[in-house]
Amino acid sequence: MEIPIFTVDAFTNLPFKGNPAAICLIENELRDDLYQSIAAEMNLSETAFITRRNSMDFSSGSRFGLRWFTPTNEIPLCGHATLASAAVLFYLKKNVNPVLVFETMSGDLYVRQHEESLIMDFPLNKPNPQGKTSIYVHFQAVVGDVPIQEVCYSPTTRKLMIRLADTCDRSELTSLKPEAEALLKNESTGKIKGVIVTVKGAPTAQPGYDFYSRYFAPWVGILEDPVCGSAHTVLAAYWSEKLNKKKMLAYQCSSRGGELGLEVRDDGRLNISGQAQIVLQGTLKI
Repeated sequence: MEIPIFTVDAFTNLPFKGNPAAICLIENELRDDLYQSIAAEMNLSETAFITRRNSMDFSSGSRFGLRWFTPTNEIPLCGHATLASAAVLFYLKKNVNPVLVFETMSGDLYVRQHEESLIMDFPLNKPNPQGKTSIYVHFQAVVGDVPIQEVCYSPTTRKLMIRLADTCDRSELTSLKPEAEALLKNESTGKIKGVIVTVKGAPTAQPGYDFYSRYFAPWVGILEDPVCGSAHTVLAAYWSEKLNKKKMLAYQCSSRGGELGLEVRDDGRLNISGQAQIVLQGTLKI
């Protein structure tokens, strides 16, 4: 069996930045264990599998199946691998449709082109405030002694969000070095699948980021996800309310880094926009 495969750097206009995803074009569904084996072999934060629908090819079809796998398990929502999937279909397969629809575990996700960017129609996941003392051990393993403003939890995504105090800046966020072993030891109930750490941005300085973040998810085999779209479904809901803004510019400051445009819509959905660079294409032979 030969499967077309691509590596795409998402949420960046430069190669080797942003978040890399492996994208596979699948003619027919595979066994679940084979999906997982391919994702483990690629060993990126996510490998996405696009399948055809209604016997349409990848250039003319407008609806596709889409599944996402980390090196260890399947996940219900992934932003950067969705952006990367659309980039392969629009840029390489020259898909003729103005909007692509991906059928996923999180429902239908729509992606369209706009100038140099791709815009994804995603759910919005508002987090709930949490008492700091009840989950102290979790955020101490992530932020150590750095002061905390607020802790929230998104039950839909099972993500814990920690907002650093406004006295902190981007440098305190980038200096965090949590260890996977400590996080896994402190949380084994399955309630938390990822920890977001965020701090208020500097919108008056160029390019004017409204907030910064990092995302850690050793529970799904990823110590740090370089740029996480699904985490921004939580972050956008939180910061939109705190900043009283519908449109925001965000930066995830991992070592690779990535930029996301966010727009909270009146219908309760979220537009996430970003650029993507296709850096590798080839054939997987199994």
